[in-house]
Amino acid sequence: MNSCALPSDGSCASGGGGALSAFYCGLSRLTIQLLSSAPAASDANSPEASRVISILLIIAMSLAAFSFHLLNREWHLTRDVRLTLEGLFDRVPDLADYVELPSLEDDGGDDDGGTTTTTTTKSDTAGGPIPALVDPSDPTTLRCFSPSTLEELGTVPILSADRVSDLALRSKVAQISWSATTFAQRRRVLRTLQKYVISHVDEICQLCVRDSGKTQVDALLGEILTTCEKIRTLLHHGETWLEDSKRDVNPMMMHKTAYVQYVPLGVLGIIAPWNYPFHNMLNHVLSGIFSGNGVVTKCSEHTSWSSVYFHNICRAALESNGHDPELIQLCTGMADTGRALVECRHIDKIFFTGSPDVGRHVMAGAAPYLKPVVLELGGKDAMVFTEDVKLKDVIPWAMRGCFQNCGQNCCGVERLFACPLSGNYVDCGAMVMDRQCDLVQALVDDAVSKGAKVHCGGKRNTSGGGQFYEPTLLTGVTSNMRIWKEEVFGPIMCVITVPGDSDEICVQMVNDCPFGLGSSVYSASTSRALAIGSRFKTGMFTANDFAVNYLIQSLPFGGVKESGFGRFAGPEGLRSCCLERSIVVDRIPGIRTSIPRAIDYPMNTKQGMGFGKGLIKLFYGDSIWLKVKGIVDLIKHG
Repeated sequence: MNSCALPSDGSCASGGGGALSAFYCGLSRLTIQLLSSAPAASDANSPEASRVISILLIIAMSLAAFSFHLLNREWHLTRDVRLTLEGLFDRVPDLADYVELPSLEDDGGDDDGGTTTTTTTKSDTAGGPIPALVDPSDPTTLRCFSPSTLEELGTVPILSADRVSDLALRSKVAQISWSATTFAQRRRVLRTLQKYVISHVDEICQLCVRDSGKTQVDALLGEILTTCEKIRTLLHHGETWLEDSKRDVNPMMMHKTAYVQYVPLGVLGIIAPWNYPFHNMLNHVLSGIFSGNGVVTKCSEHTSWSSVYFHNICRAALESNGHDPELIQLCTGMADTGRALVECRHIDKIFFTGSPDVGRHVMAGAAPYLKPVVLELGGKDAMVFTEDVKLKDVIPWAMRGCFQNCGQNCCGVERLFACPLSGNYVDCGAMVMDRQCDLVQALVDDAVSKGAKVHCGGKRNTSGGGQFYEPTLLTGVTSNMRIWKEEVFGPIMCVITVPGDSDEICVQMVNDCPFGLGSSVYSASTSRALAIGSRFKTGMFTANDFAVNYLIQSLPFGGVKESGFGRFAGPEGLRSCCLERSIVVDRIPGIRTSIPRAIDYPMNTKQGMGFGKGLIKLFYGDSIWLKVKGIVDLIKHG
């Protein structure tokens, strides 16, 4: 009879069970000690009990390991731990010695030391007529003004096509070595940027305020917060999104392994808008360089002054980590400069954010070169309130949706359905472009002439001397008005009542629009909100929330119809910076594809056709009998 005594000295004597019995004995003793503070009873250490306890422990350990595997695959736990440790212990350089921001305490300024010169002075026209952007005395110079005060901030050069080509070539040369960097090296550059941004929040916000006229809070939330989240997302998920993507193979190719490899395209050309100068500068630079590309950005002529400094921050992050700063380039100028970037032979793909009309010109410019483009062309987002919501809960969302960043927001709310609001006070900054104020006024005037009612606002605010437009509330907006379908991009709230509180009519009214970027529905029933929103022809939708799609950077951002095509953010956006290369390799060493004699050259047609039909019957026949016939044909003609 076997016995398994557990002496007090910790040794384990076993009988005829040999090594296996000793293993069970030791494992069970360890288990009992872990689960009980009392000394183990001798009868609990019989061979049978030891065997049962050991098997149960092995099963528990296996289940725990399998559960961890599933959790790790779903939540990437080991990756997050590794990246967290990387961020904690791999200290990145401080950019304080590399970046010189302009003085924001007075009207003076410093040369940025780069190819673009900015000097901050006071414009003689402040408070007067809107000054011309192009210097009348020098057509190669672009003047920069604050839209809030019309103060002249400085000047930047208007780059020629040859100069644009030269900058793109520099980026192309630098990209060769950059494409060979590891993801850890790229993350280090991004963490350097993150460190600088967090320690210079006030300065960056002030630059945005002076150059684009927005408020400090709009700059903080729209520029800093979104950029920091973009960096965080790339740091934690970027490498995973760009890993080789395994693909299934068919039975005929079972001896092969297939996957998609995401490799850098080369140099990306970015044409950025003016509504978010800091985020628009960094957004594509971050995804572009993380995916191994060079980036050449043409900033808006209306926010060139701050773009120069934001560009220098990006270059400093590269240089401080030992990389060539020529990887990132900035082009300043007017429309001709943007056209030169689109047509430049050193640019491999264009990312454009702007209006549909200009987007069509970008497509036309890229077409002769078969150059791919991604277009984000704005929107006319709808926010729907069903009759079962509480107005006090949804009014704040309506106000933010319509008036955030003075309405200059591509996914801002421009159509508010079924919500009877009264006037309210909001904080709005200046409009970046004076001609945008003219467009807003024209749309409001057209709506009023056709029966719409202005409850507040409806005109420029001229008291401050800058480019301001009063926050405006319109009701009675109908489909025959320009404002129903044209993008406003200004602080206008259009309230539209849905007849009979009909969900069906609401869907039809929302879709009666050439744009299709984002949308939202507020309802006491989430299922009802989803049912309504699922029928909207938009690229994005939120239930009982507004514009969180962009703050969740794992989601692709983009629209349909006149809102453009292609995506920013998410794995789709990051992979759009890459060439999707299909790879097939042998699965098992020594086993390779060979050409059967029946279909080898020179070929016997009868034999080849018979063999080919056999293959088709075997692999694609829908019955066992047909597959058997396929095997017979292969033997017969092979």
